[in-house]
Amino acid sequence: MRMRNECKHIGLILDGNRRWAKAHGFPAIEGHRQGYKNLKTIVEAAAKLNVKFISAYVFSSENWTRSSDEVSGIMKLLLWVLKNEIKSFHKQNVRILFAGCTDNLRPEIIKSLSLAEELTKNNTKITVVVCINYGGRQEITDAVKKIIDSGLDSSKITDDIVQENLYQPNIPPPDLVIRTSGEQRLSNFLTWQSAYSELVFTDKLWPDFTAADLKNCIGEFYKRTRRFGK
Repeated sequence: MRMRNECKHIGLILDGNRRWAKAHGFPAIEGHRQGYKNLKTIVEAAAKLNVKFISAYVFSSENWTRSSDEVSGIMKLLLWVLKNEIKSFHKQNVRILFAGCTDNLRPEIIKSLSLAEELTKNNTKITVVVCINYGGRQEITDAVKKIIDSGLDSSKITDDIVQENLYQPNIPPPDLVIRTSGEQRLSNFLTWQSAYSELVFTDKLWPDFTAADLKNCIGEFYKRTRRFGK
């Protein structure tokens, strides 16, 4: 049975920022700055292609093991974006949501994320889920803890119950997950949600990934047959 393809939600693994910086003789943080600039470009392009949700893997729960200088630079960049760019996203009718664990995040970042969500909550053009301090296994673990704490009997636990306790339960699963930089793995990204996602891998480093590349990836998605086990 052939299922009709619809590419409404794209997960993006933004890989290759550091390699891009090294190739251009820049420090790692410049690669992350360029990566953020490109994310803005790709979000705009996705909206024009009628994509309604983008989940961007901005900072994983494993990224804390990187050098303190790089981690500090990423957190400063994130805070700058939240303080200086959100009004621009709001004017463009973009909704911002956060997915991840708040542990280890500075209170100022947590507050800024909350303010960004509140400011943009009624926007309808496209929803960008910013995955920060995010790990797919941790998300499932946190969902299980919430279910246990609720006192629900184990016989009542279903897939839907687990879904309802994820970080952003109302966001549909990604139809397509794109990873840049030539790596071909999910790296703990949307572990629960991507069970039936189509995967596309490209050798382009994230800062070099263009709107045309996005269109090509979506074109590849539409060539595929999705059966969902049927």
